[in-house]
Amino acid sequence: MTERRRVVVTGMGMVTALGNDVASTWAGLVAGRSGARTIEAFDPSRLSSRIGAEVRDFDAGRVLDRKELRRTDRCVQFGLVAAREALDQAGLPERFEGDLAERTGVILGTGLGGVGTLIDGFTTNAMRGPDRISPFLIPMGIPNIGAGQVAIQFGMTGPNFTTVSACATGGHALGESSEIIRRGDADLMVAGGTEAGIYEAIVGGFASMRALSTRNDDPTAASRPFDAERDGFVIGEGAGVVVLEALEHAEARGAEILAELAGYGATADASHITLPAPGGIGAVRAARRAFEKAGLTPDDVDHVNAHATSTPEGDKAELQAIRTIFGASAERITVTANKSMLGHTLGAAGAIEAIVSIMTIREGCIPPTVNLAEPDPEGAGMDLTPNVATARPVRAVLSNSFGFGGQNTAIILVAAQP
Repeated sequence: MTERRRVVVTGMGMVTALGNDVASTWAGLVAGRSGARTIEAFDPSRLSSRIGAEVRDFDAGRVLDRKELRRTDRCVQFGLVAAREALDQAGLPERFEGDLAERTGVILGTGLGGVGTLIDGFTTNAMRGPDRISPFLIPMGIPNIGAGQVAIQFGMTGPNFTTVSACATGGHALGESSEIIRRGDADLMVAGGTEAGIYEAIVGGFASMRALSTRNDDPTAASRPFDAERDGFVIGEGAGVVVLEALEHAEARGAEILAELAGYGATADASHITLPAPGGIGAVRAARRAFEKAGLTPDDVDHVNAHATSTPEGDKAELQAIRTIFGASAERITVTANKSMLGHTLGAAGAIEAIVSIMTIREGCIPPTVNLAEPDPEGAGMDLTPNVATARPVRAVLSNSFGFGGQNTAIILVAAQP
């Protein structure tokens, strides 16, 4: 191909602690409602951090029959439900056939994979022996099975794989999917991230790193991105999936274009296994690459959907990066941190936040950063959207995602153009 194709979004699906679809999640975010609670999936009394943003009242029965439900990890179920919502909004069939199937791919990322299945299998091995391990341990637990299951259930036979880059996973999934379309290897991509990691061993592992908030007496106030009193993140779960499509393909079938994924950048800090590089320089380089590929400048962006997990060093570095990226304009833009209400959904976060970014553009509304009482000094003078949603026209959003290991992504989403 001699010219890179434009990539647009035609469908969106979500499962979060605020609701099992895009509409309910968006309504909860705009209202400033926290999805964090004391963990209910298991007895968390042995943990120093007993807070989670759990998905509630979830039912995957629409996409899986009773037997399939027993043979599918919770993580994969989230992804399938979100994918079906996105496909329905995009006006795509229940099952793909022919050329459409061959020209459609899937990248469904995850940070942990089917960890609930793996924990059960390892426990069975320890307590009862290897001959009692389920034959579904591997096909339910491996990280790539979510992308495989989306294709199996809905029929896509194009490029299919999984991104696994901790909390940058969702950003990588969307960004790499857009590159597949741009270079002509697919016309459509089902892209996103999914995570179900609220298990004692996983929460305990993060707690042992002192990465989690211990405000156990006030769970809804525990996730405090950019606040000077933040003490760690709240673990969440859920999924976010979008349908990405070549512009000409979407127009030819009369699909509604929700937004355009105009730019994508990915970098590595090459610095530390958990801490960001000084000054957030890896994030700066990712954003600059995304702007370059989009043909835009920081002056074209109105809003930043921040990674902002509520960790002391991570939030500080991101604020420094935003100042470096936008310079004197840093106080002009709005910034929001969705994890203040959704918790940190790990491998799903980048995809969920990209969908929130699209809704922000379409609705002209900035969801708040809740629990922001005393902003970090690094954010002085910046509009961090404290506690109450703000109505404002938005043309373009920079959405950041950063992962342990120093992996960074930046995605630029812009309003749909004729």
